[in-house]
Amino acid sequence: MTERPKTERAKSERPTKRIDVRAELARVGDGVRHRFESQKRVLAFDEYLELVAEHPWRFTRDATRYLHDCFEHFGRYQVERPWGRVERFRLFDLPFAQTANHAEKNHPEANGDGRAKRSDHLVGHEALQAAVFRALQGFVREGRANRLLLLHGPNGSAKSTFAACLMRGLEAYSQADEGALYRFSWVFPRGEGGKGIGFSSTDGAPRPGESYAHLPEERIDAKLPSELREHPLLLLPLGERRRLLEKLYAGLDASPPDILWNGELGHKNQLVLQALLTAYRGDLSRVFAHVQVERWYVSRRYRLGAVTIGPQLSVDARERQITADRSLGSLPASLSATTLFESFGELVDAAGGLIEYSDLLKRPLDTWKYLLLAIETGEVALPFSNLPINSVMVASSNELHLQAFQEHPEYASFRGRLVLQRVPYLRDLRQEQGIYDAQIVPQVRRHVAPHVTYLAALWAVLTRLRRARPDRYLDRELGRLAADLTPLEKADLYADGKVPRRFSSDEAKLLGQSVSLVHDEPSGTFEYEGIVGASAREMRVLLLDAAADPAFGCLAPPALLDRLELFCARDDYAFLKVPVDRGYHDARAFVRLARERWLDFVDDELRTCTGLVDASQYEGLFDQYVIQVSHLVGKERVYNAVTGRYDEPDRGLMERVESRLGVANADQFRKELMSAVAAWAIDHPDTKVDYKRLFPEYLERLEEAYFAERRKQIAAILRDALAVLAGDEPEGAEAARQTIARMKERHGYEDSSLKVALGELESARYED
Repeated sequence: MTERPKTERAKSERPTKRIDVRAELARVGDGVRHRFESQKRVLAFDEYLELVAEHPWRFTRDATRYLHDCFEHFGRYQVERPWGRVERFRLFDLPFAQTANHAEKNHPEANGDGRAKRSDHLVGHEALQAAVFRALQGFVREGRANRLLLLHGPNGSAKSTFAACLMRGLEAYSQADEGALYRFSWVFPRGEGGKGIGFSSTDGAPRPGESYAHLPEERIDAKLPSELREHPLLLLPLGERRRLLEKLYAGLDASPPDILWNGELGHKNQLVLQALLTAYRGDLSRVFAHVQVERWYVSRRYRLGAVTIGPQLSVDARERQITADRSLGSLPASLSATTLFESFGELVDAAGGLIEYSDLLKRPLDTWKYLLLAIETGEVALPFSNLPINSVMVASSNELHLQAFQEHPEYASFRGRLVLQRVPYLRDLRQEQGIYDAQIVPQVRRHVAPHVTYLAALWAVLTRLRRARPDRYLDRELGRLAADLTPLEKADLYADGKVPRRFSSDEAKLLGQSVSLVHDEPSGTFEYEGIVGASAREMRVLLLDAAADPAFGCLAPPALLDRLELFCARDDYAFLKVPVDRGYHDARAFVRLARERWLDFVDDELRTCTGLVDASQYEGLFDQYVIQVSHLVGKERVYNAVTGRYDEPDRGLMERVESRLGVANADQFRKELMSAVAAWAIDHPDTKVDYKRLFPEYLERLEEAYFAERRKQIAAILRDALAVLAGDEPEGAEAARQTIARMKERHGYEDSSLKVALGELESARYED
């Protein structure tokens, strides 16, 4: 073992402020005791009924309503996407998690050591969230979850992440007062001389109104918990329970859940209840004296109300005989000769919450065929009893297994008990980048160059897109435009709502207003965009491998692009074998597109950081151009603020701008321009015209023209910057240092990543 330096060891061995350990323990103990009491962890049966009367809905929910309310508890909000405004549930942002959650904003929060925090929230998939919530609403109306939610999609499309978010949400919700959950146990106290209270003699029987729920543990001889975490109201006889529920729901616009309206206790608890009724000659108040109501919390780790089952080969519940140990000797005589069985297994562990069948269809059908009847009846038949099911069932499957299952003769029997929910790959590269920023970047543990996660997301999304099918559009013109999009244009349309410049104004308007129709193009069960392509799992491996490249001092774009090239040569991925369709599914070409997009970014950053041109210069020029054109079209003079006179419109300025824009027909261009400005003024009467939003392509052309005129100056600064980064002192060192400082401050570069970016840019575009 390496010995620490003496100075470091000395610092750690310095005496610290003395802590009163006993006082600290007392403080912690007081805090735990206060929380225990405030959370009402242990209640007598009558105390629990008071809670039910105070909050009828909250304390009479089944698993379906509980999950539904979990969605609502964390709230929802509107998200703007290029294809329209969508609703997102905060539950899937994991707001209760301790990790930062800024992946959607593209800048993960950093730890104290400068590294980003990892976040495993669900990125995107708002349509899936809404679909599952609608299914839950249907279950609530029907009284119970009578179908299985089957999430299907390609491998790595976030099916497991979706289920994991649900479980983490249930865990957090169960900790809140609004999400309190209760179960009951039977308690049998110790009497005088070690004899069980209530059975050895009538003198030891509980008096009316008495409860053993709050007895200390040393006075309890036996305790029989309900392994199914059955609802305490099930202890009431059916008729009386229904009358109570009718009173509780009198002011609610809802009906009680089926499990409370028609449900019964499990076999073991029913035997205990009947034995106590016999012992107390039907005195129910004395029976309830043995009921201890306890609050419980959903936990994935301890498999309480949140269970994931892999593709195993057995039924998910079983029974076993309770061991006849000494403590059970305190049970009533009527039970001493009765064999009690308790249920166990995954279905039991998930009672009251959520159960996920991961890769359900990988199992042989016979091992989960019991679910068909279980979903229909709400019970599972075990050797000695029927097991009631009070849980929401979610399953996942890839498309290959689902397709094979649909061809099975018994699929028709299952179809009515399944809710198929499609989970495609993300097609918005901004969302895809959010996954890498939140989940992969924190594991790199070294500088991540700007744009590297964007390039990974761009390539991955390009492999997932497919050419639009014009025959699936009601609007034939829209179908033609959608089919005419290149993969890169389609990716930009989904990510930023950007319409290609090459379209006419009418075409651009139609396409810009119909992004949602293109994004949600009608398709078959196994013929949809996002069913094939690179998954986030593959990209994770490639990014982490690129981060370990010894040729770079950071996770650099060239390292990623090199690995993408090698990846494209593999033959064990189905999406790499899909025939190229007018540029789509061409993984190798997508690597070249990603490289060019990266160089575009670096080129733009360099040009703006040189300080040669301020963006306001060409924006101001375009503003002046519009003013001159508006007066020319209106046959008016332009007021000159310098001379105080009215002059003729400046035709020279207009011609210079039009030359830089590449305008062929000036008269037609000016008329279309003024029509667009007039339409803006009508739609935004109180807002100044936003030229960057209204005419982005024109401003981009002006910018390109400005920098084209200064290309030699930019190239000189680029070479000087590379020299400075190499430790040299060129003639233009000062301008180069200022450019380097701006690149670092504005765009997040460090020396290692800036050397790579500028070096690649010079060799690709500035060698001459």
